[in-house]
Amino acid sequence: MRVLVEDAGKGLIGLMGKRVTFWGMNYIYTGKLVGANDADVLLDDAAIVYETGEFSSKEWKDAQKLPFPIYIRLAAIEAYGELK
Repeated sequence: MRVLVEDAGKGLIGLMGKRVTFWGMNYIYTGKLVGANDADVLLDDAAIVYETGEFSSKEWKDAQKLPFPIYIRLAAIEAYGELK
């Protein structure tokens, strides 16, 4: 059995300030991670991804920009990672 050890340079805190994508229960969100607490994350310059295209591509096929920062509940997130 592996035990997850918290590391300040990893996880959400390690991704702060970077462009991150969150796969949720219903939608995919992408944007610059500018805030996180025990319940939510905050994305600036955010978009909802309606069509991914090939995952090897540097850009989403259809990502619709949001006109405001958006909060996402951690309880609704299935996976996340840095968009490079």
